[in-house]
Amino acid sequence: MTSSDQSPAALTWRDGSTPVSTRFDDPYFSLAGGLAETRHVFLAGNDLPARFRPGFHIAELGFGTGLNLIATALATDLPIRFTSFEAFPMSGAEMARALQAFPEAASLAAPLVDAITRGAPRFNLGSVSVELILGDVRETLPHWGEQADAWFLDGFSPAKNPEMWGADLMAEVGRHTAPGGSFATYTAAGFVRRGLAAAGFTVARVPGHAGKRHMSRGQKP
Repeated sequence: MTSSDQSPAALTWRDGSTPVSTRFDDPYFSLAGGLAETRHVFLAGNDLPARFRPGFHIAELGFGTGLNLIATALATDLPIRFTSFEAFPMSGAEMARALQAFPEAASLAAPLVDAITRGAPRFNLGSVSVELILGDVRETLPHWGEQADAWFLDGFSPAKNPEMWGADLMAEVGRHTAPGGSFATYTAAGFVRRGLAAAGFTVARVPGHAGKRHMSRGQKP
């Protein structure tokens, strides 16, 4: 690893290409194929793109490298919405470096990096209308006036960042989910599943990506 970068993300780089949070000692994407993991966990885990329709609204905890957004934009030409909550944003240069690992994402990585470099809180990526909400999600989400049709719960590992997965925050996720809405996350930690069940979701533990035994998904009746 190299010395940490000077952005709120506080990064080091594993093998020169994989960003790792020094704050949470956790990599930003799977070392076994980040784009494939995103498609398995967040898209398939929410039954997407089959559920997409004009105006469909995805919300995300943890914007990170923007890889989940890119995977979403690659999966549809419909006009949908994507709102992401992020406390420690990467710089545009850091994001560009991280996304070099995914040549398939190159056509969308450049405009995404441009928007991040400009500090744009709202922008379009392909057919996706994007809003980034910066700050501690425990403070920003309760004041969010909208509901999502699908949630990507992509904070760092619950063992290393438990504040991102607490029962109070999961209750806010439930409160900000439209009837029939869903969530997906790579974690199968028991306290996370219990928090989401208490928030009104039917929660299922299903096979994870690339040898990971389990992940979680669920729906709000």
